[in-house]
Amino acid sequence: MKLIYIANARIPTEKAHGAQIFQMCESFANSKLDVELIIPWRFNHIKQDPFEYYGVKKNFKITKIFSFDLIPLNFGKFGFLIQAFSFAEFATYYVLAKSLFGKIKKTDIIYSRDEISASYLSIFKKNVFWETHTAKKNFIIDLLVQKSKGIIAITQGLKDFYTEKYKINSDKILVGADAVDLEKFDIKITKKEARGKLNLPQDKKIISYIGKYKTMGESKGVEKLIQIFPEILKFNTSAYLLLVGINKDEIDEVDAIFQTLNIKNSQYKIVPHVLQTTVPFYLKASDVLTMNYPNIEHYARYMSPLKLFEYMAGGAPIVSSDLPSIREILNENNSVLVQPDNPEALANGIKQVLQNSDLANRISKQAFLDVQSYTWQKRAEKIIKFIL
Repeated sequence: MKLIYIANARIPTEKAHGAQIFQMCESFANSKLDVELIIPWRFNHIKQDPFEYYGVKKNFKITKIFSFDLIPLNFGKFGFLIQAFSFAEFATYYVLAKSLFGKIKKTDIIYSRDEISASYLSIFKKNVFWETHTAKKNFIIDLLVQKSKGIIAITQGLKDFYTEKYKINSDKILVGADAVDLEKFDIKITKKEARGKLNLPQDKKIISYIGKYKTMGESKGVEKLIQIFPEILKFNTSAYLLLVGINKDEIDEVDAIFQTLNIKNSQYKIVPHVLQTTVPFYLKASDVLTMNYPNIEHYARYMSPLKLFEYMAGGAPIVSSDLPSIREILNENNSVLVQPDNPEALANGIKQVLQNSDLANRISKQAFLDVQSYTWQKRAEKIIKFIL
């Protein structure tokens, strides 16, 4: 059986969705599906082969479809719309042409993260499935919800949104949280070896955040983590703050926060984007892994961050904002959950882990046990069962 996976994404991309797309295509192919990934032609400063970039097997086909990529020309929202709708049109023509010549059968699956392409194709094809990562209501989604055969939501919060807004049968929506590749993230080296490889200090308590500074223009709480760091230093003078994955054009802004707080260069490190294959070493090198998401609707109800599952596989204790979306995976047995938008609570959560080694060991071990249920392969098998 053939699965056509449609994603309007610049590939490769530094953003997490690129890794998610490739992990899922690899896992679908591992499940004996004939997978073709359809992506747009886009200007891209990353020239590396995408299979190498994401570290996945070359067991599926990539087809690039033309789109009018005006995004680098700074046309703003207009440029994004032109690119999105042109890709959707050409991707639809491509799939319909393949269907016409018998290369796509009625029983084959069309699977898309792109609601525009999925809505177009749902008019003509009966086997369209849409994976949603955000809560939206517009005429495109109206058509897609009505015509698609099924929806995959990454959180229960998203499923609740669509069932409530559209009054559709809950059986039409599957909750499929994101996941992790355990073979990549359960690396068999010591903390000392990981720090040596990354040139990180051996004598520090490393508090890490791994990810972007902002998402869709929204803060991810990194600045608040920096602001409470002086309080952590008073508690433990060997504390060291490690930020990995900050965009190069944001490093000066982030560094300025440290300087304003008179935090010495020897007490922190900012690392720009790294390949996903390097991330496990930073996880292994850490004493605490943090997620300080603010309590806004997208973070609270709809997100399923890849870093959450990577943190769980990484082996270090997690301190996270206590949000409903996070609670779908984490709890008091596998993490320290703190009140969101509360700097004092965040500082106390980090202190708690640093001073209580028994707690740190217990929650990190439980997180690793719990994440065994959240692999890309298990996610693919769950979705395939739902589709078929």
